[in-house]
Amino acid sequence: MALLDILASLTELRLQLVVAHMNHMLRGLEADGDEEHAAATAAAYNLPFVSLRVDVALFAKERGLTLEEAGREARYAFFRDAAREHDCRVIAIGHHQDDQAETFLLRLLRGAGGSGLSAMRPASVAGTLVRPLLCDGRCELEDYLNLRGISWREDASNADTAFLRNRVRHELMPALESFNPAVATCLSQTAEIIAADEELLESLATEAFERLFTVANSRGVASVAALLAESRALRLRLIRKGVAAAKGDLRRISFRHIAAIEALLSSPRPGAGLSLPCGVKVKRIYGEIVFTTAETVPIPAGFQLEIKAAGVYELPCGGTLQVQRLQSAVAGGSADNLVLDAATVTLPLTVRYFREGDRFNPLGMSGSKKLKDLFIDRKIPLELRRRTPLLLENDAIIWVCGLQASSRVAGQSDGVRSQSLVISYAA
Repeated sequence: MALLDILASLTELRLQLVVAHMNHMLRGLEADGDEEHAAATAAAYNLPFVSLRVDVALFAKERGLTLEEAGREARYAFFRDAAREHDCRVIAIGHHQDDQAETFLLRLLRGAGGSGLSAMRPASVAGTLVRPLLCDGRCELEDYLNLRGISWREDASNADTAFLRNRVRHELMPALESFNPAVATCLSQTAEIIAADEELLESLATEAFERLFTVANSRGVASVAALLAESRALRLRLIRKGVAAAKGDLRRISFRHIAAIEALLSSPRPGAGLSLPCGVKVKRIYGEIVFTTAETVPIPAGFQLEIKAAGVYELPCGGTLQVQRLQSAVAGGSADNLVLDAATVTLPLTVRYFREGDRFNPLGMSGSKKLKDLFIDRKIPLELRRRTPLLLENDAIIWVCGLQASSRVAGQSDGVRSQSLVISYAA
């Protein structure tokens, strides 16, 4: 009510205001009365009014959220939708200094780092959300409303100390005020200082993350040695960013999880791993650490694919093989391409996955080698070994796709072929 009156009074700014109210459907007739009061107030100011009713209790149950989390998520989604509908560029929220202090204490009690203890900002980075009253305490706002003769409604649930925030407001804050009557101001200032520090540290962490991590398809990978070389403060932030890259957010991720990942970096086990909430997997794979939520596709039992002609072949564990007949290509092999003299190829070629005891003759080596030893030498993770496609001719492995060609390509005469079979692998 104070925010609306202040904004409506700033006639020199020529603001075009829209009043938005969400009924959380948690307090029955009392909540309906709040909605009616908001609508009547908007009409008194001759302003457009938009409202929405959301069953927040049901929403919280469906999403696995607390009532507070669900209410906030639904509220801000509604505000954004209302702003778009009415072509509003800014959403103004009524948070005040006491809210700031309470939030700081709540996060401190639950355990939070710099980002959690940072102050709510007067404006978002994009400037689309503003909190004009952050420097004003609740008592000041009540004095303003009384002076202006403006009535307001109290949410009765704000007095229910079953909610932690209300216990902080009605029990902890008064106790702290007995030590320092200006504790709300001090806590708000502390939160602002932390926010300024957080802004700098976050910029450093973002730069380091872009330099050290490779991210694609909800999978983040970084060098273990590179992370251990960073300061612990930066390393913990990078770990958090790695989790966020895989999960999309840090909800339900606590310091305990971050500390466990940090310990994983120093683990002597090259294949050690962790399972985090919401399906996040973190694995130490030799010299790398991998953050992912990607589900593993099971390998079809007895899978075998015949290549009889040119075309694109989709593989069940991901990736494709492209087979082409080209003129004037030089025979040879690499990790991603195999070029064979078409005149010497025995079709069909066969594609399958790893089997225990597989051997092949690597290009550039004399004699055969266990495929398992090749994987170990190249530090291929165990879960990827059985998903690496193998190309066979007459039951002999001639190419470990994406990794190594066999000496089969060296057995062809030198020079340019009249026609070549070119096989390309994309993971």
